[in-house]
Amino acid sequence: MTTLEQKPAKAEGRKDPWGVLLEKVGKHQDRAAYQALFEHFAPQIKYYAISNGIANHAEELVQEVFISIWRRSCLYDWRKAAASTWIFTIARNQRIDMLRKLQRRNAEMAVETEDLWQIPGENEDEPVTSLHRLMSERRIRESLSQLPEEQITVIAKVYMEHKSHQMVADELGIPLGTVKSRVRLALNKLRVILQDQNV
Repeated sequence: MTTLEQKPAKAEGRKDPWGVLLEKVGKHQDRAAYQALFEHFAPQIKYYAISNGIANHAEELVQEVFISIWRRSCLYDWRKAAASTWIFTIARNQRIDMLRKLQRRNAEMAVETEDLWQIPGENEDEPVTSLHRLMSERRIRESLSQLPEEQITVIAKVYMEHKSHQMVADELGIPLGTVKSRVRLALNKLRVILQDQNV
């Protein structure tokens, strides 16, 4: 897995329950902890696959992600990222690898490039996590047009081009804090717009 581009999650002085389970798997190969992680995250990863162009390979993605979790959980550091962020980063990377393999086989499949809600946000309290479960991609894309151009730009670069906040700041020549602020404002506005539509 490539190094997380995101900034470390907010330090809360304690590990979240999933981080504790990841450490048990990494340090002790705890099968009960591994099973608990599977039961919680496998359905979310399967939904992520279905929502992002590889519905026919959803089970395969789940399998590949959990093989990686078993092998690499010893590398997890709860001080750098929440467990869900770490796991969904693996899922994103595995999806990209899977798409590359499928394309090499000349597979005929429509790849949705506007996968806005692909992983939870940098912090667990960002609205992406709940939107990921509730909102349809079509309505999200339609709602994007209601945002200011500057917010659309940073959202596109972060969530569609998979660039870190720092990369976007460098590319646009604006402070890192401005990028984060625009992302946060855009996501909050999208949530309000979509809630008003009773999505």
